Amino acid sequence: MADVNTGGGGGGKHEKKRAKKSSTRIDMTPMVDLAFLLLTFFVMTSTFSKPKVMEIPFPKDSEKKEDQIKVNNAITFILTKDDGIYYYNGEFYPEGNTKGQPPTKLTKTNYSADGLHKLLLDRNKTTIDAIKALEEKRLRKEISDTTYQRLAIAEQGRKGVPGGKEAALTVLIKTDDKAVYKNVVDVIDEIKICNIGIYAVVDMMPKELELLNAINK
Repeated sequence: MADVNTGGGGGGKHEKKRAKKSSTRIDMTPMVDLAFLLLTFFVMTSTFSKPKVMEIPFPKDSEKKEDQIKVNNAITFILTKDDGIYYYNGEFYPEGNTKGQPPTKLTKTNYSADGLHKLLLDRNKTTIDAIKALEEKRLRKEISDTTYQRLAIAEQGRKGVPGGKEAALTVLIKTDDKAVYKNVVDVIDEIKICNIGIYAVVDMMPKELELLNAINK
């Protein structure tokens, strides 16, 4: 590792002795080897950052046109330009529909806490209350964490029972060609915050687009 060379010394018997001088040479080769070993170790054991992705469910296309508009306890959001967001509840009924239902009207809202957030909380109140009750049981150690997670997911996907609880809320997201991706992400974020488990991004129907264009004239 290090070599020490000593030199000097006394001469004759009566000569004054001089202090010995030493020179030190440090061999850096082992330190360089150690540095490379540590570098290799950290490279092999480190976890590199992974790209963040968002899973968005898309429903399977239906061969029957009427199946595409049948929904149960659903709310549909239509996103457009300039952060515009409209919604309607239940099924869409165009003007002069064969079922004799009143035509659907779009209601405008916004992305604020008093807009989209409050709307989803109110519509999903049954599921939110059920999950809160499960959370209280978990805190009292009446159910385990895994049981809580399983039951909470079941509540988010609950099917309606005649004379009992209604089906869990379904959210449909539709956009025109002027909407921005950021608004879609904002809606999905609010959906997750409000414990809504069933949602999908679907194509806008021609009649919905006609109604939207008529509003934005």
